[in-house]
Amino acid sequence: MPHMWWQVGTIYQVYPRSFQDSNGDGIGDLDGIRKRLDYLVWLGVDAIWISPIYPSPMHDFGYDVADYCGIDPIFGSLESFDRLIDEAHTKQLKVILDFVPNHTSIEHPWFIASRRSRADPKRDWYIWRDAAPDGGPPNNWISNFGGSAWTWDEATGQYYYHAYLAEQPDLNWRNPNVQAAMHDALRFWSRRGVDGFRVDVMWHLIKDAAFRDNPPNPDWTTDDPEIDRLIQTYSTDQPEVHEVIARKRRMLEEFENRVLIGEIYLPVERLVAYYGKNLTSAHLPFNFQLLNTAWTAPHIAELIENYEAALPDGGWPNWVLSNHDRPRVAARVGPEQAHVAAMLLLTLRGTATLYYGDELGIGHVEIAPHLVRDPWAKYEPGLGVGRDPARTPMQSAPSGS
Repeated sequence: MPHMWWQVGTIYQVYPRSFQDSNGDGIGDLDGIRKRLDYLVWLGVDAIWISPIYPSPMHDFGYDVADYCGIDPIFGSLESFDRLIDEAHTKQLKVILDFVPNHTSIEHPWFIASRRSRADPKRDWYIWRDAAPDGGPPNNWISNFGGSAWTWDEATGQYYYHAYLAEQPDLNWRNPNVQAAMHDALRFWSRRGVDGFRVDVMWHLIKDAAFRDNPPNPDWTTDDPEIDRLIQTYSTDQPEVHEVIARKRRMLEEFENRVLIGEIYLPVERLVAYYGKNLTSAHLPFNFQLLNTAWTAPHIAELIENYEAALPDGGWPNWVLSNHDRPRVAARVGPEQAHVAAMLLLTLRGTATLYYGDELGIGHVEIAPHLVRDPWAKYEPGLGVGRDPARTPMQSAPSGS
């Protein structure tokens, strides 16, 4: 069978705030990306994945979405997005949009309605629970940025759940109305010509129906982020999530040649389940093993062999070296080995995803304490969890590009 475009192409992730500023306000934007399309063509990539550009109060820099069908003014407008799509397609470049369905902004109209009263029709669009008998949170779940994952709402007398910031309440994906609304948002962008979606924290979408406590992690130390203090047995990766993703895949199949990519930080044996029964879920559950492995030939050979062996029949492999959440590859393995890593990424069987600037060998960029912006780094200082060093401005590309 002939390969699809997302099987033979290289994906290039753009963190838009830091890629190219076109209007001098110090923030990258859609017109900046559009002006660099010739560079991306010259580089030889086939698709651009754009991190979130939706309207947002930017508590987590776009991953707190206030409107799934708009563009934040700092990035441009729907008209500038349409121009980008048109010019990218003219140059034979695909465009993949980041989609953040697990949680919204606290300022999203859905959440504003949900917290208005317990009787509001949108109440069940989010995860609300009564306090524990002692008045504390409903269970022991921890936010990925540290502290309890539950925030008390005085007005309605319940806690709401947030896997990340309190300003990022989780949606209730067990509610069919939530699923329908999200599918409508995907259709909105697909009709504008978006070629696929990278789905943020896909494995988080469904939580344990009984909200049982997560078990302790016996290997956790105080040098580790607090989220690792517990094993996320009940707050993530629930069996019902696979049908939710399969429905999303069926919706995308209303359109031709779209790709569905999932952000999933799980061991390989659980990761590959996200291809779905008979390959009916994510086309590409992101494989992040190269982000964590010891950088030696035996370790890398072993993980490649194990990953290939774990893939379901017909499942297409994929590989990632860096992204907006993790230290850049040159910062991890050094500038010389970064060349080797790039060759490995682009010659392994499967789809390669390249992070902006890795082609230039951008390494660790030190961030002065007073310039730290990442909320995780602010909540858990001193642990090295800050993501700002991976999100610094794109450096000069080769001349003439």
